[in-house]
Amino acid sequence: MHPIAIIGGTGLTRLSNLEIVRREMVPTPFGEPSGPVIHGRLCDREVMFLARHGYGHTIPPHKVNYRANIWALREIGVRRIVAVAAVGGIRADMAPGHLAIPDQIVDYTYCRDSTFHEGEIGGVVHIDFTEPYDADLRASLLAAGERADIDLRRDGTYAATQGPRLETAAEIDRLERDGCDVVGMTGMPEAALAREVGVPYACCAVVANWAAGRGPGSITMEDIDRHLTKGMDRVAKLLMSWLEHDAGD
Repeated sequence: MHPIAIIGGTGLTRLSNLEIVRREMVPTPFGEPSGPVIHGRLCDREVMFLARHGYGHTIPPHKVNYRANIWALREIGVRRIVAVAAVGGIRADMAPGHLAIPDQIVDYTYCRDSTFHEGEIGGVVHIDFTEPYDADLRASLLAAGERADIDLRRDGTYAATQGPRLETAAEIDRLERDGCDVVGMTGMPEAALAREVGVPYACCAVVANWAAGRGPGSITMEDIDRHLTKGMDRVAKLLMSWLEHDAGD
């Protein structure tokens, strides 16, 4: 069976029944990844974990070496990637603590290394990005959510913003007019890079807060941490259900 990878926070490596086998720092032509890849076994599956922001959460979203992260996972044989990401809820049903499996993305980031194909080697490459997330992988995650009785939002457009600051209320109004349902800072270029190397990729978005102007008062890190804790419990339940039944070969 081909190994799968989960990109997310350090808390994912504390999943119950996870056996950590080893840690591996994978060199890439694009520099060092965010940290070592953790090799483990969970639900009798080979699973890789990579902390997007480093294992001390020290790398801000605009400084993540997305190219090195995706290249390293592909290099060690990963054939499916589930990206767990904290987001703000824009749509009325995207309340803090809920999970969503988005089906579209709008990229508002800038000055990020966003392709493996710079033109010097191999020429210019254009990928089809009509559907940015792998349909089969999304379907298997949604089915796992149903089995585990998790109230998943089954679609949504992810707005990828630059960060690290949160958005203004006016910016969120603009994102809503553009058709966006959740907002985060790490969705791009991660999704596009996975498509470039041919690795199926899907996102599990954890709503950590109401986006600016959508909730009462200001956004605090205390509230974000509280909702993330609740949401990550649901992520763990979802991943266990997925690995037990639908992770595929």
